[in-house]
Amino acid sequence: MRAYGPDLIHTIGLFGHGGCGKTTLTEALLLTARAISRAGRVEDGNTVSDYDPEEQRRRMSINLAVAPVEWHDTKINLIDVPGYADLVGEMAAAMRVIDAAIIVLDAAGGVEVGTELVWEMARKARVPILLFINKLDRDNANFFRCIEQARQILDEAVVPMQLPIGEQREFAGIISLRRQRAWMISEKHDGGFVEADIPPELLDLEQEWREKLVDRIAATNDDLIEKYLDGGADALTQEELNEGLRAGIANGSIVPVFCGSALQVAGMAQLLNGILDSIPSAARTPVPARDLVSGKDVTLKAAASEPLSALVFKTIVDPYGKMSYIRVFSGELSANSTIFNPRTGKEERIGQLYAVRGKEQTAVALIGPGDIGMAAKLGDVSTNDTLCSRDRPLQLAPIAFPVPAFTATVKPKTRADLDKLGNALHNVVEEDPSLRVSRDPITGESLLSGQGESHLQIIVERMKRKFGVDVELDLPRVPYRETIRGKAEAQYRHKKQTGGAGQFADVTIRIEPLPPDPNRTDPLEFVNAIVGGVIDRAFIPSVEKGVRAAMTEGVISGNPMVDVRVELFDGKMHPVDSKDIAFQIAGHEAFKIAAQKANPTIMEPIYQLEITVPEQYAGDIISDMNTRRGRVLGMMPAEGGRTTITAQAPLVEVLRYATDLRSLTQGRGRFSMAFDHYEDVPPHLMQALIEAQKKEHSSGH
Repeated sequence: MRAYGPDLIHTIGLFGHGGCGKTTLTEALLLTARAISRAGRVEDGNTVSDYDPEEQRRRMSINLAVAPVEWHDTKINLIDVPGYADLVGEMAAAMRVIDAAIIVLDAAGGVEVGTELVWEMARKARVPILLFINKLDRDNANFFRCIEQARQILDEAVVPMQLPIGEQREFAGIISLRRQRAWMISEKHDGGFVEADIPPELLDLEQEWREKLVDRIAATNDDLIEKYLDGGADALTQEELNEGLRAGIANGSIVPVFCGSALQVAGMAQLLNGILDSIPSAARTPVPARDLVSGKDVTLKAAASEPLSALVFKTIVDPYGKMSYIRVFSGELSANSTIFNPRTGKEERIGQLYAVRGKEQTAVALIGPGDIGMAAKLGDVSTNDTLCSRDRPLQLAPIAFPVPAFTATVKPKTRADLDKLGNALHNVVEEDPSLRVSRDPITGESLLSGQGESHLQIIVERMKRKFGVDVELDLPRVPYRETIRGKAEAQYRHKKQTGGAGQFADVTIRIEPLPPDPNRTDPLEFVNAIVGGVIDRAFIPSVEKGVRAAMTEGVISGNPMVDVRVELFDGKMHPVDSKDIAFQIAGHEAFKIAAQKANPTIMEPIYQLEITVPEQYAGDIISDMNTRRGRVLGMMPAEGGRTTITAQAPLVEVLRYATDLRSLTQGRGRFSMAFDHYEDVPPHLMQALIEAQKKEHSSGH
């Protein structure tokens, strides 16, 4: 493939609900552009973009894949993006580096959950959107039902550019509303077509929809409106229609709809032509960046003469090294050169660069402005890093990866797995920044957070296949805490004399609760109130150490104790037998006695949730939250006929909320949650929890 300038490059993301046919569409476009000689099938595991073994086994896309085609002396970088909701991190990465999004709809399924998700993301990212209604040859396909749904659920800006000739088994071709011609499907199903007159029985329908299209295009420009009102739709030239169409797509007032069947390789040439007609090239897209020397925002052009700014948008790690997928926004990235990474403040050596198509890699001398490529074995370079030159350090806006919604404990199956676990977790997070790794402060176990249970299951399989680490997932331990609600005093004497040096310590303490304080970092306030030297100053820290040890163990459930004030106010010592260990033991035991008398209780973590759902589900969400011991704090209308509900609930009740919310809303709900505070466990639940916690601690978990 030859090198192209930015005015001849378009980068297009293919998005949509899982199963709508994005990967098959990618194959059909590659075949039509003669980039491949035969279309692969998802079922056979031989498509260009689903080359990962896990994708082939599951028969679904898991990673975004780049598949460039050449069409009419132009390069179109297609990015096939997974459609499954748990893989939203891949969608976010692709959305950051594209010039436009093609959202694919199944002609039988219409607007589905995944359609709405990517629509929202594309609108938020302010990228131009095209819709492609696929599978018109499928049973129950209904083009006009899809259009109506899209206008109702997504936006009234949705307007067809084409109409199908027949549907389901009768699907035979496509009508162009702009060119007023028909394209009949080639019998070879190789992307070819036969141009023809519009069938007479469809002329009235074609005129009706053409008027709607021209009406919307004319509204983009005062001159066009005037000309249109004076002379009607036929008064506008093809070039004027194209110009108005491009303007409307760029500002979001027009969302054009193309149609066809990827399986029949029908409508592909028309879709590729539509991309060239209606989507601005990389050269016409301004590049906003931050100048790190002046601290000011600057706007660059996608030109070779501009300073280098490139974004790493995807990283693949395997046992042989790391591959970094890069979009160059301005300037040029050359092989065997040196670049600067502002995140690390260091220079990085670029070795070989590659153009990629699926898993196929072709060495190239440079990646030009507006283009996409891959660099191998970069050292300290991660997804979201900007690559630039040291003499003009720039920062591009990062990818906005989603916040994790589900957390699980990662338990290695063998000792060998444990030894390799840390490295494997580091690698999978580098590949997928929508993951987070943390550590349970009590058990020390590794915690992995992602978008849902299925997401983490995919990651577990990846760890086993790529890094040889076999792990199991489990729900994480809820970090309960103990505290006291009353005051108490206790005295304890530790005396041990069995020949030789003995041990002696006597302490008396007073304990009381501290008011909760989210800024408090120390669970204990220890006060030395000893007067008259009844305990030597050297032993005071020993008593405190014993108290702290007792607090980490708790007194009723084995959970750490917090928010306690302990005052050491009396005691005795022995001139020979008093030692550090004796006062540690005395402090430990005195605290346990006092705490048992001070009305000990268990507290549970309460999380704040922000849940956004279509209005019709708001009542179900509130009812469900009540069954989880939750409190609804408020409701606010959100965009697109949605409602945002703010609520608080105990963590133990929402550990699986990512999965439950999907079930409650048929996948249309979104939520985020964050720790808010601790509250006492209700008395009627306390005893059962104490028994369960004791059992858990005694079994060594």
